[in-house]
Amino acid sequence: MKKLTIKIGDVLFGVFIVLLIIPQTRTPIMVMVNRLKVELFSPGVVSEKEQIQLDSFIYEVENLEGESVHTVVGDGNITFISYWATWCPPCIAELPSIDALYGGYGDKIDFLMISDEHPEKIKLFLEKRNFSVPAVVSKMNPPKDLYEKTIPTNYIIDHTGKIVVKEKGASNWNSKKVRNLMDALIAEREASAK
Repeated sequence: MKKLTIKIGDVLFGVFIVLLIIPQTRTPIMVMVNRLKVELFSPGVVSEKEQIQLDSFIYEVENLEGESVHTVVGDGNITFISYWATWCPPCIAELPSIDALYGGYGDKIDFLMISDEHPEKIKLFLEKRNFSVPAVVSKMNPPKDLYEKTIPTNYIIDHTGKIVVKEKGASNWNSKKVRNLMDALIAEREASAK
């Protein structure tokens, strides 16, 4: 008869699986795993031939106070758009990096942090974590080139309406690579305005 031996790795794996099954521990574990991804991955620029050119449009949204906001996309403005939710672990994991990017570039580019949740729930979530990103609720269907079922999905759209970054899942939005891209897009916009 074979003697059953239990390895520490098997026990830890079993505990991990049990913790994922329990609803109260699932989200924090998934956020932690996605934070590791954020530390390792920064979004990249879409190849030139795959960049989609949007016609300029007005994104109709409502801020968390219930006021209508109309943001022009692709007509001289650089826009960062994020589709996210407060219950989404990858969204929670990447939000500190988006908030830091907003802190550095919020006065130079438009940020649309779009959620379909109730404004009060979003407001409480952001206040609890001391985030200052401008969260909004969409009042229109997104253009077909911006429609994704996956959250988070984030876009950086240049001043001409070209989608230069499209990223699904958690990423580090405050990386040197993204900041260099933002600086280049801002310089491009300023050069074209002259």
